[in-house]
Amino acid sequence: MSGNEKQTLVPRLRFSEFCDDQPWSFQALGKLAKRSTQKNAGGDITRVLTNSAEYGVIDQRDFFDKDIANQGNLEGYYIVEEGDYVYNPRISATAPVGPVSKNRIGLGVMSPLYTVFRFNNKQNDFYAHYFKSTHWHQYMRQASSTGARHDRMSITNDDFMGLPLPVSQPEEQKKVADCLSSLDELITAENQKLDTLKTHKKGLMQQLFPRVGENVPHLRFLSEGDWTVSSLPEVAFFQEGPGIMAVDFRNEGVPLVRLAGVGGINVTLDGCNYLDPEKVAQKWAHFRLELDDLIISTSATFGLTSTVTEVAAGAVFYTGLIRFRPRNERLTLSYLKVFLGSPHFEQQAASAAVGGGIKHFGPTHLKKMEIPIPPLAEQRFIADCMGSLDARIAAETRKIEALKLHKQGLMQKLFPVFDEVSA
Repeated sequence: MSGNEKQTLVPRLRFSEFCDDQPWSFQALGKLAKRSTQKNAGGDITRVLTNSAEYGVIDQRDFFDKDIANQGNLEGYYIVEEGDYVYNPRISATAPVGPVSKNRIGLGVMSPLYTVFRFNNKQNDFYAHYFKSTHWHQYMRQASSTGARHDRMSITNDDFMGLPLPVSQPEEQKKVADCLSSLDELITAENQKLDTLKTHKKGLMQQLFPRVGENVPHLRFLSEGDWTVSSLPEVAFFQEGPGIMAVDFRNEGVPLVRLAGVGGINVTLDGCNYLDPEKVAQKWAHFRLELDDLIISTSATFGLTSTVTEVAAGAVFYTGLIRFRPRNERLTLSYLKVFLGSPHFEQQAASAAVGGGIKHFGPTHLKKMEIPIPPLAEQRFIADCMGSLDARIAAETRKIEALKLHKQGLMQKLFPVFDEVSA
């Protein structure tokens, strides 16, 4: 579409005070903004920014914990001012055509691999939200190719600046932006609440378990009764899942629980494969899950623990997961679950784990671990306390996900769709 062409459309959801106004139109990005190609001549600016699909424009040092760019060779980098927008052509699962983000953190420089542009109108938060939608992705796919690298979009500057953007009255665009910004603020506040709960839980766990070299924790529910220390195999049964070949997978049958199903409070069948019931009976019957089994991940996303409910009971668990059960009455199931998520266990597992980038531990390492054991009544108090906190964390997580889904639904309706105009 040339910069002078305009297409009209009314979004599916419109604020009542604008319902009788003129329809929206689409205009090329190049009519609304200009590319910013000012180079960092002399290398005076040394703050290097990056555009992350998840976090937006951030300081490279904060993102990578170190400087990736060569600080002595920044003359060719683009200067990025606060309020500028940046397109990163690197694609990912969360940014399938690459992210566009507004710079809200201040002056810096960016690699010339990025496209930097500046809107003519400084009141442009509407487009910061629009670029978080998927409405502009189809144009990008049609105007570009993956090029020589499969993880990077290849699009000319002219084609990128030809990206059609929705245009309405400034008042209506501001109303849409304010609505979505208020949702973002609410999501941010709920995330902060979730982080506070997780920090509180972590601190509490450190107080409820003895530290290295100590016999009792700093915080106790009961003052009577001694804590003891046992080797983990004395009081807990554990078993690693079998390695099953992909040729044994089928479309129906006995579920095979995989890593994707572990991490929440309860085991799910997310990402599961299925096995022939006859083969399970012959080869893997002793790997079938039972109610109240504890499953923990042993590699990749390390140390996630979930409980088996009716949903996964009878399923087989896969390699990379370990099943736990109490071995005798000295140890309650609920306390064992808390212990598997405690700093005491994490420290032992981390020191015993092997591997480079992806750590792994297994039954051989577990046999060498120890578990501090309080009296049964105190075990129950600890489990009840942690269970209550876990329930609050799970509820807060669900609330955040619901808010994000609500925002996605709003964006689908508040922004007109260019494809519907050009069809």
